[in-house]
Amino acid sequence: MENTSASFYTIGRLARAAGVGVETIRYYQRRQLLPVPHSDGTGGFRAYPVALVDRIRFIKRAQELGFTLDEISHLLLLEDGDDRVAIREVANERLLQVRAKLADLQKMEHMLSDLIHQCEVSAGAASCPIIQALGHSKSHC
Repeated sequence: MENTSASFYTIGRLARAAGVGVETIRYYQRRQLLPVPHSDGTGGFRAYPVALVDRIRFIKRAQELGFTLDEISHLLLLEDGDDRVAIREVANERLLQVRAKLADLQKMEHMLSDLIHQCEVSAGAASCPIIQALGHSKSHC
């Protein structure tokens, strides 16, 4: 008989091996990113395949890259790698979103830099340009 302790984990051992909490695994199961295994029949414990550690790490890494759980779900459906066009489309959409965020961050950086400069050069003014700018609506900035 196969040694189940070597090829299967309890949910706690799976969580520790993947570096996540048990609730994360349960959440991923509710989101259908991970399967819910049947009980092993010897005490009601669910037996999780060791291979799920890699799947959880994939999910976490994709989240770190900014992919939503819906996008990750789509990527997992494509995980055999045969539909590279679909995989590229998902990744390209994420790249476009990242670029848009970067553009927004660059605008914010420029605005803050200008406000700091205005504050430095108007040290004798009655009111601080930073406070004034933050007090006005976006249309006035």
